[in-house]
Amino acid sequence: MSNAIADAVKSDDALYDELYDVRSEAVELGNLVEVDPFGLIEAARERGPVQEGYLREVLGVPFWHRHRSVIETEKGRRKGFTVLSFAEAEAAFRDNARLSNRIYHMNPTDDRMLGILEMDNPEHFAHRKAAQSLFIKPRAVGMWRDRWINDIVNAIAENLGTKSRAELNMELCARVPVHTISAAVGLRGDDALIFRKALIASMGTRKGPQAQMEAMATVSRMSMEQIEIRRKTPGDDIISWLIAAEVDIPDEGKRQLSDAEIVTFCRLLLLAGGGTSWRQMGILLFALLDDRERWEAVRSDRKLLEPAVQESMRWNPNNPVFSRLAIADTEIGGVAIPEGSVVDICLAAANRDPLRWDNPGEFDIHRPAKPHIGFGLGAHMCLGRNVAESEMVVAVNALMDHFPDMRIDPDMPAPFITGGIEQRGISALHVVLK
Repeated sequence: MSNAIADAVKSDDALYDELYDVRSEAVELGNLVEVDPFGLIEAARERGPVQEGYLREVLGVPFWHRHRSVIETEKGRRKGFTVLSFAEAEAAFRDNARLSNRIYHMNPTDDRMLGILEMDNPEHFAHRKAAQSLFIKPRAVGMWRDRWINDIVNAIAENLGTKSRAELNMELCARVPVHTISAAVGLRGDDALIFRKALIASMGTRKGPQAQMEAMATVSRMSMEQIEIRRKTPGDDIISWLIAAEVDIPDEGKRQLSDAEIVTFCRLLLLAGGGTSWRQMGILLFALLDDRERWEAVRSDRKLLEPAVQESMRWNPNNPVFSRLAIADTEIGGVAIPEGSVVDICLAAANRDPLRWDNPGEFDIHRPAKPHIGFGLGAHMCLGRNVAESEMVVAVNALMDHFPDMRIDPDMPAPFITGGIEQRGISALHVVLK
């Protein structure tokens, strides 16, 4: 690990507070909810597994939607539907022919600016294949840990070892994912936070369109700088891999990725890799520390740690809802979905479906293994899930090794899960380390 990364993971940079406060993030986005959504979700599911109306309409909370620019048309708002059960959510995720990811389209004027999140097959399959082998489990527990994750976690643990108390959301959870994915792309030290700040602002900001355009320009400039460096001097990083990769798309034949496509790829990897893992790591640690018996059980038998990671994704996924655009008439759970409608697939509801799990609202590290959809499902299942799982496993192992008696700080505000319906995370996680 470079000195720049080591210094950055230990620094008191104010950007951590600015970028990784879950509640402030929701306030900035305008989607904060002050109630626990699961009571509303359970009541809604009792009315039916598939219902007309967007998720927030079904739950009865103020309207907000990640894809508002798509759902609001000149003719009015598109019809919305919400899926709340596991079986119907699974069916919706697998219906790639009629339920399209094009709702995530970032730049409707240029298909070459699409990333894999927005693509449908065959383009999606071809582009995903170009990077897939970088994220398979053997590499996530081998290459990723050896080159980046282990050193980053060890540096953070060493820094925590100088203290008696800590706030783990900022001092651990925010740092491991962003520096892992940034180092894997080729960004070093403070550039990781500078890039992430611009990346978030490029998605939309209350500071207005000029600030958004400036942020987009920063993202493009910093990405292109890395691409130019790697074209001249390839290394062991994601950009070098993407430069050498080929895509094979029907009617196009084999070709290499364009610079614009690599920028879009990196944008997605840095947005997801530096964001979702952070929230989920906090949720996992909160669940383990909230019940001393859970912490001690996992600390005594580390084979329980990977099941605990999976249970955290089932119990409280940090991205509780994904959406799809119906590009043809279809049906889910006996409910007709007209072409042009938007379907909100509620992972949080599906993962607590009582028809699939006993006592679904409980976090149970001994729960019999059964697939969940916390990382999505089907063709668009999270590309980086194995890396995210590795980050959480390495981080929790390090905490248990260095601070076996770690506990929630009784002198600080009690932690709780907060955010919007659309993104969840821990408020703060103050702990006594020793």
